[in-house]
Order: sequence, then C-alpha cells, then structure tokens
Amino acid sequence: MRTLPYGERLGILCRGRRRGCADVPAPVPARRARRDRGQVALEYLGFLPLLLLVALLAIQLGIAAYAANQAGTAARAGARTAANYDAHGDPETAARSAVSGWVEGNGFSYSQSGFEDITATVAVKVPSLVPGIGPWTATRSATMPRE
Repeated sequence: MRTLPYGERLGILCRGRRRGCADVPAPVPARRARRDRGQVALEYLGFLPLLLLVALLAIQLGIAAYAANQAGTAARAGARTAANYDAHGDPETAARSAVSGWVEGNGFSYSQSGFEDITATVAVKVPSLVPGIGPWTATRSATMPRE
C-alpha cells in the first residue's frame, strides 16, 4: 500500500511537484468568484434582525431582574418601617423612597397586612423593550416581626 503525501490526502493540488509541495488549494474559476461577491454581506443582513432581537431580549431580562430587585428592596423597607413601633413616617413612603425614580413613576403599588408579623407587598410594573411582549409586574413580599 502506497502512502500519499499530506497535500494529496487532503485533495490539495501540488501542481505537478512531489517534494516540497506547498499546500495550495485548487484555484477557483473567475466566473464563480465573481458570482460569490457580496454573499457574506447578504447572509449577515438576513441574520441581523435575529441578533437585534436576542440583544433586546437580554436587555429586557436585565430590566426585569432590576425591577424585581427594586420591588424586594421596597417591600423590606416598608415592612421594616411598619413593624417598628418607634418608626417615624409612613411605611408606603419608606417603600417608595427605597426604589429608583423610574421604577416608582412607572407603576408602583404597596399593600400591607398582619398585626404581629407585618407583611408588606410591593408590585412594580416592568416596562417592555421588545415589541409584542406586554408589560408585566414584578411582585415581592417581605415579612417582619413587630418590635
């Protein structure tokens, strides 16, 4: 059995030379090369809307996580203020002051229940960046013992 040189095993032309053959791919006919011009640009343009949608979804996920975090912070602040006998101020005001301005102005609701253990619930409206996905709310609760 005869072993073929590396270039011939890969189907690369050596142009008649055996030793010291440079691995040169077969030449592409000029007609085919002209036909393929711009193909990558067209493929990229076709793929671009999908890339933008994935980027918007990633940003939307970050906004939703941030809004949920802000709702949890507000619920803890409201419950802490309501559970303390010596607290000065309204629990809802404490909850509203614990969140960012855009979260508070976008849709903020506060509710409170309990006597021995105070449970504060905050719902924050999450804005939507992606078309077709409606806004939803992030709701978090916190319970604190009355002190």
